[in-house]
Amino acid sequence: MNTPIPANTARHVLWMFGADGGLEPGLFTHQLLRLIGYADHQNKAKLASLYPAEAQAVQMAQLDPEGIKTLQGIAADGPSIYCTRCWNADGPFTDAGLCEGCARPMPLGGVM
Repeated sequence: MNTPIPANTARHVLWMFGADGGLEPGLFTHQLLRLIGYADHQNKAKLASLYPAEAQAVQMAQLDPEGIKTLQGIAADGPSIYCTRCWNADGPFTDAGLCEGCARPMPLGGVM
């Protein structure tokens, strides 16, 4: 398996393993990473078909002696600023740390 691992995924896995450079994931991602980490081989393969980057990152952290270092390198290369609401790395950002979309959300009807 050789799937590119996004910087944010690397940060989430680092957080799960208590390593430097980690970023706490949201509830779904937190549970997903735990599930991948505890899954048996057959179920891990099923999860990897749906979430290849997450499965590869967890496997790196668990099995590769250099996995944590590799994930830290991936995490360091990614963007360092994220929206505090949606965790998107696309700016521009407001002083409150929100991306443009979260700072000016569109109403459900689509018209203001």
